[in-house]
Amino acid sequence: MSETLDGACHCGQVRFTVKLLDGFMSIRRCTCSYCRMRGAVAVSARVDDLVVTAGAEALTLYRFNTGVAEHYFCSKCGIYTHHRRRSDPTQYGVNVACLAGVSPFDFPDVPVVDGVNHPNDGGRAGIIGHLRFIPD
Repeated sequence: MSETLDGACHCGQVRFTVKLLDGFMSIRRCTCSYCRMRGAVAVSARVDDLVVTAGAEALTLYRFNTGVAEHYFCSKCGIYTHHRRRSDPTQYGVNVACLAGVSPFDFPDVPVVDGVNHPNDGGRAGIIGHLRFIPD
């Protein structure tokens, strides 16, 4: 997928464009303590392929545990937009709900990766389950 997508936080203060690394094939959820609480579905992009076009000053950075992963969210509305991955700092995970015309509920099956037992800590990498959305 070489299409560039527009993205924004809920209030529209933070806006960005992104070219996804592998389209929506990289979609996933994570089980780490932070991802469990934020509940976002993310897709992958190269760091250089995400450009904040407005509101960079409104982005707030949050780090925890090892401090390697960088989680960005809008300081006005609180929405998580993207994060630099600990497992691969050359990539961002991008919140699909921030992409124009995309919803996490567009994906009937979202793989869940083991973020509790992180591969950088000697844990096993990979999919440990699936989050499914089955509309009525």
